[in-house]
Amino acid sequence: EQKNHQEVSNLGVDMIGINFYKPSKRFIGSSKLEPIDGQKRTGVFVKASIEEIIKAKKIHSLDYAQLHGDEDPSFCNQIQEHISIIKVFRIDESFDWSLLNEFDFADMFLFDTKTIEFGGSGKKFDWEVLNRYKLDVPFMLSGGIGPDDAKNIKSIEHPQLIGVDINSKFESAPAVKDIALIERFTKEIRKKAS
Repeated sequence: EQKNHQEVSNLGVDMIGINFYKPSKRFIGSSKLEPIDGQKRTGVFVKASIEEIIKAKKIHSLDYAQLHGDEDPSFCNQIQEHISIIKVFRIDESFDWSLLNEFDFADMFLFDTKTIEFGGSGKKFDWEVLNRYKLDVPFMLSGGIGPDDAKNIKSIEHPQLIGVDINSKFESAPAVKDIALIERFTKEIRKKAS
């Protein structure tokens, strides 16, 4: 795990996610990844308690808590007193974008595909709906992003889009990142238009 973590970091990836959701195939369990200089660490939580998040922050040197559950604004505010938050919203065609107004204090949003589960579906939502997002909170795009999506992502001209969250389609096994795929994707997505 640490070797794979270091290899990903060597590619200049800005953030690494550490999964604290027990039903997930990527749940960290009793493992501990050592911090790597210059890389932000995000704890992925679903319906976790404040105590669990604070404990994980201390043990794993987390910079962000990525909140995937149905956390309300009050809970998110309490968490934000201890750690920066990335509030996740599951998006589909009928998503009510006005819900985000109550969370406009978040450090970041993450827009994932709406499914029965909490993420991990490997499916995309229609990125056209991002045009309905009007707040100033920066966001990351998630949900079914694969190695061949760099060009389409670069064509999204939303001023608040600051990054992408990649996962299962860049793995050789759950939680084991395919370094060659990530390297190709990051080079492509960072390449300036000529």
